[in-house]
Amino acid sequence: MPTAPAISVSDLHKSYGDQAVLRGVDLDVPAGTVFALLGPNGAGKTTMVRILSTLLRADRGRIRVAGHDPVTDPDAVRAAIGVTGQFSAVDGLLTGTENLRLMADLHHLPRSRGRARVSELLDRFGLVDAAGKPAGSYSGGMRRRLDLAMTLVGTPEVIFLDEPSAGLDPRSRRDLWQDVRDLVDGGVTVLLTTQYLEEADELADDVAVLDHGRLVARGSPAHLRTLVPGGHVRVRFADHADLVAAAAAVPAGVPDHDALTLQVPDDGVPALRALLERLDAAGATPDELTVHTPDLDDVFLALTGPTPTTDRPNEVSTP
Repeated sequence: MPTAPAISVSDLHKSYGDQAVLRGVDLDVPAGTVFALLGPNGAGKTTMVRILSTLLRADRGRIRVAGHDPVTDPDAVRAAIGVTGQFSAVDGLLTGTENLRLMADLHHLPRSRGRARVSELLDRFGLVDAAGKPAGSYSGGMRRRLDLAMTLVGTPEVIFLDEPSAGLDPRSRRDLWQDVRDLVDGGVTVLLTTQYLEEADELADDVAVLDHGRLVARGSPAHLRTLVPGGHVRVRFADHADLVAAAAAVPAGVPDHDALTLQVPDDGVPALRALLERLDAAGATPDELTVHTPDLDDVFLALTGPTPTTDRPNEVSTP
């Protein structure tokens, strides 16, 4: 039998006064996958995460998280999830060990089990050497790893990561990405919101683009790229004579006489091979050739409109 989705949302609506923030969102997230929710600031991403994590009540819609309804059974949802927000929840005055032990106590883990879980997580995230130091002395990457470790104390089935790598340097960001991959390999489901489109490209099995409260596109990163035209090959020549010869041989190309380049639509490997054969026959020798394929940046810009002004993450009502 098919496995039930880890997160299921149908006809989700949320408004603040007369300002609609979520307008009939539908999505299913398979268990053991990374689902990335993209959208400009104010598109409704944080509002959705707060609804799914029981911090905010929807106006209308059917929601299931790990099989539970956040409205009628919020405690079951909270027991099944972990949340890592954009801003670290680490207490800088406590040591790494003390932060984790505090989370173990909040989860009501028996003392011996809690201590074992803390040791396991310190080792897993490479924090053993810094465990006895105040978390305020940690680097940004170490604080983020500690924050994620704290989220995992209760062994959640579903984790919400809201802008998890904001402010991290490139190395720390890639370390965090590997941590997320390891979680998913262990069967955890991750819903990720991010402004780093490279992050979604690296991690996500499935991506949804949210704009003005509606999902405007959904699919794998590879599929979303196919929604945006603009793939092209750019050929640069050493001199003007070669460019003129190339433009005559390839009528579909667009020459740039200042840059000495010819831009040709990218129709795949066979077309690229044919292009090189035409240039060779015309005696036009390329000096440089680059292929541009639409990426998630192109998808994001093409599918999202002007940034809305309302996605109010600070307005919270508990169920």
